[in-house]
Amino acid sequence: MHIAVIGTGYVGLVTGVVLAELGNNVICVDKDPRKVEMLQDGVPPIYEPGVEEMLKRGLKSRHLRISDSIEFAVSQSEVVFIAVGTPPAEDGTPDLTAVRAVATEIGKSIRHYTVVVNKSTVPVGAGDMVEQIILEQGVDRAMFDVVSNPEFLREGSAIHDTLHPDRIVIGAKSREAAVKLVELYASLEAPMIVTDLNSAELIKYGANSFLAMKISFINALSRVCELSGANVADVARGMGTDGRIGRQFLSAGLGWGGSCFPKDVQGMVKTAERLGYDFGLLKEVISINEDQTLHFIRRVEARLGGFQGKKIGLMGLAFKPNTDDIRDAKSLVMIEKIMAKGGKVAAYDPVATENVRELYPNVEYVENVYDLSDSADCLILVTEWNEFKQLDLERLSACMKEPVLFDGRRVYAKDAAERAGFEYYTIGS
Repeated sequence: MHIAVIGTGYVGLVTGVVLAELGNNVICVDKDPRKVEMLQDGVPPIYEPGVEEMLKRGLKSRHLRISDSIEFAVSQSEVVFIAVGTPPAEDGTPDLTAVRAVATEIGKSIRHYTVVVNKSTVPVGAGDMVEQIILEQGVDRAMFDVVSNPEFLREGSAIHDTLHPDRIVIGAKSREAAVKLVELYASLEAPMIVTDLNSAELIKYGANSFLAMKISFINALSRVCELSGANVADVARGMGTDGRIGRQFLSAGLGWGGSCFPKDVQGMVKTAERLGYDFGLLKEVISINEDQTLHFIRRVEARLGGFQGKKIGLMGLAFKPNTDDIRDAKSLVMIEKIMAKGGKVAAYDPVATENVRELYPNVEYVENVYDLSDSADCLILVTEWNEFKQLDLERLSACMKEPVLFDGRRVYAKDAAERAGFEYYTIGS
């Protein structure tokens, strides 16, 4: 098929390179000249395992082209994906400015029957909004259909998730549009859920909100474990073996972050509010998540007797492993709190350092994790990168003022850390 993907962020770029890899003719569009130039040179503007290799293969095979023209891309395509950002406004409401702008340009560019696919995460009713905007450009109703096709990608494994989805959701008003998307994805051999537009839009918000709720629940339970002397890992294992609950998303930690959960849970709350329902449960889910990192920092501060004049080493800066994304990363909260109370911060991350350096140039950034321990009063494991799981803990503790380790992701076994000379603390035990 001939495909256009408008927007080259995580969702748009991954969608584009994978569809090209599957043999489609894809045009990826972005309005940023710098990003367009980078992509044409085979350099992705994001860090995501596998993307660079697929980008270069697509360009070489000519199944993939990069453009700054929506008009050109739409005129050449039978399916057009909208994959632009929908960041939260100050009140948490999804900002659909970019979606509206792109829908307007699509409406001005349609020359033949086109399926317009909302890949961006949008609230219920956004598909109808896109349809109305296109109609306002004078396009005949028979010339297009709008489809909702939400993504369920995890940063760090987005290529795998796109090639091996556990389900594909297609929300459409017309059978012709739905069949077009079914044909596009047929080679993935994944279960397909074909439904109405509104239900498809709500599935994405509902799924992410439920997963966020599981994480906040186990984190709240970790606080009870700390007070009672129970071990949250054992509690989670005992709960997770219940088939009605499941093991996934029951790992206690510093809380959820990144670009999806914070935005989508807030979006779900605001969508419900707009429709007349007070989603109090999700408000508490957000509150628990916000307090989880603050509670952890308070524990560190109490152990050290305050941060004034202390040097704290942060192991990891990205919000999760295998990405350079620092949106709502817990490391940023820690840097703010420690430095505000007179502490010094040293930090190491395999790929996200430069993104944080732009925000916090006064942090000491080191070249490897062992350099963090030099004269440090405490180390905090923030991001569970694989390279942190096989460290020589004795070497790590040897150069510290005080060998104190706070494990925010429950990576290390307490007895192993203590044998290496650490005074060890973690979440939920």
